[in-house]
Amino acid sequence: MKLHYYPETDSLYIELKAGASVETREIAEGINADFGSAGEVVGLDIDHAARLDIGTLETIDLPLGTLRAA
Repeated sequence: MKLHYYPETDSLYIELKAGASVETREIAEGINADFGSAGEVVGLDIDHAARLDIGTLETIDLPLGTLRAA
């Protein structure tokens, strides 16, 4: 999973799975889900991300193999 913040559009993209999306659906106002060719969710795009607390990242009970910070 990768988190991408785009300040020019104030959006946060949560990449759940590497690969291209073939369809995007708005699932709530300002939240779009990207789907892969097999129908799986590959990413989420959140508008107005500066309104969120994106300065803090907390994980709870995730089975992490690797944790990297850039």
